[in-house]
Amino acid sequence: MRTSQVSHLLEGPSPDGPRLYKVSSFLFLSFLIATASGCKPRGTPVERGNRDQVLYRSLSADITDLDPHLITSLPGINVVSALFEGLVAEDPVDLHPVPGVAESWEISADTLTYTFHLRANARWSNGEPVTAQDFVASCRRALTPALGAANLEFVDPVRNAQAYHTSRLKDFSQVGIAALDAHTLRIELEYPAPYFLSLLTNPIWFPVYLPALEKSGSPAARNNRWTRPATFVGNGPFALKDWNPGTLILAEKSTTYWDAATVRLHAIRFIPATNVNTEERAFRAGQLHITEAIPLARIEVYLREKSSVLSVSQFLYTYFYRLNTTRPFLNEAKVRRALSLAIDRQTINDTILHGQHRIAASFTPPDCTPGYNPPMLAVSDPVAARALLAEAGYPDGKGLPPFELLMNISGNHQIIAEAVQAMWRRELGVDARIVTMEHYATLEQRSTLSYQILRSEWAADYPDPKSFLEIFASHSSANHTGWKNPTYDALLTEADHTAEPATRFALLRRAETILLEESPLIPIYHLSTVRLVHPAVRGWHPTSLDHHPYKHVWLEML
Repeated sequence: MRTSQVSHLLEGPSPDGPRLYKVSSFLFLSFLIATASGCKPRGTPVERGNRDQVLYRSLSADITDLDPHLITSLPGINVVSALFEGLVAEDPVDLHPVPGVAESWEISADTLTYTFHLRANARWSNGEPVTAQDFVASCRRALTPALGAANLEFVDPVRNAQAYHTSRLKDFSQVGIAALDAHTLRIELEYPAPYFLSLLTNPIWFPVYLPALEKSGSPAARNNRWTRPATFVGNGPFALKDWNPGTLILAEKSTTYWDAATVRLHAIRFIPATNVNTEERAFRAGQLHITEAIPLARIEVYLREKSSVLSVSQFLYTYFYRLNTTRPFLNEAKVRRALSLAIDRQTINDTILHGQHRIAASFTPPDCTPGYNPPMLAVSDPVAARALLAEAGYPDGKGLPPFELLMNISGNHQIIAEAVQAMWRRELGVDARIVTMEHYATLEQRSTLSYQILRSEWAADYPDPKSFLEIFASHSSANHTGWKNPTYDALLTEADHTAEPATRFALLRRAETILLEESPLIPIYHLSTVRLVHPAVRGWHPTSLDHHPYKHVWLEML
């Protein structure tokens, strides 16, 4: 996710949130104390929440926007998925596509045309009907080049969508999305995309209410503040009621949502936190139902105690380092590959991560899709690493200047980086200097390629290897490495136009082999979600994408 990026991670937040570490932690603690003690309410927030169906969920970082076409972080996606709904929703157990705003659809025999039939009772939070034209107008807005929307890869299968958002096509009427009437929407694809229905659950496909945007400014302006509570209009099971940056986002059950009878929660209180230790203490104090992370040092305690609140589940996610291939010496594939081969991933997982994850010998997790076997090239081989570094002209690291490993502030990230730093020094004789920045500062460095090596993460948005591999295509807005390889791009394009699964997977495997051999990224491990979940939480199922549709979540008195 995207970077999609953000995040509900063991490690803490993805590079996507704007407050100084100490300020965020202070606000978080202040809010919890005030909530717990103000006017001496009966019980803890969690106990009151259980009675009143109010869920307290932590976010791993603060967010600055709730515009579904602009968010890239997992914390942001965690919130907007409560406030908006697309044509298709997700089953709460296995996330297979189920009807959302569209109550049904047909797919043509050649799988290139999808016809969606929208619900007559679908409503915006202001009571206005949600129409097929709303989806067309929202798609046009998302594809407008001036907006610079995120995650347009999810729209690229649509006929002429990429041509339009890259300004090669000016006439939007030639893009393959059209309203046949108020409740019928047709989408035409460039090529068969077996995962297309799953793409429609990504926020880039959520509709926005254009009149609300127009009241606050230009719909194509990135600084349009229409998502503030006073002007917000959504169409999801919850509506935005309060937003105090750094402290609280409050979403209350929507009275206009078409399936309000299914929604059992009365409200969700999203609480940003950048300090995993504070987050874990807040859970133990009855301030949170669900954490996004847990301190590495506490995992062993919960495992030893066999605590029922510890939730561990596999997740299609890769923790990795990006390498800026536009920088001196990092523009050499042999240097990048040497840095990857020098890392002992097994030791990191066993001694630092307490064996709760899986080492990443590839970028794509091995269980991403049945039938796809990624090339396992990111292995530990210090001898080969030293040989490559010597071939590049830096024997024993001589002549290689010190370089920086940048990450957002988190104790967990720091511990992993220090281990990698020691391995590079021991095996290659190179000097990596760890630099930490506040959440959004790392995002700025990433977007402008103002870094050398950057801690990163990627969570799948749909269960297919392309969800991982597409981000390193030359045209991808999520690449952020400067790396371009025409053969890699061509293999991805050929795979897009290949319907036979085995042949398609073979093309994607060839592409991933190139990616790992040239190493614009260094995979470290594939994450399992490791968080704390209160026993009162029901309808929260372990899923491979870590999505949890809120309309199916409720709280049970114990």
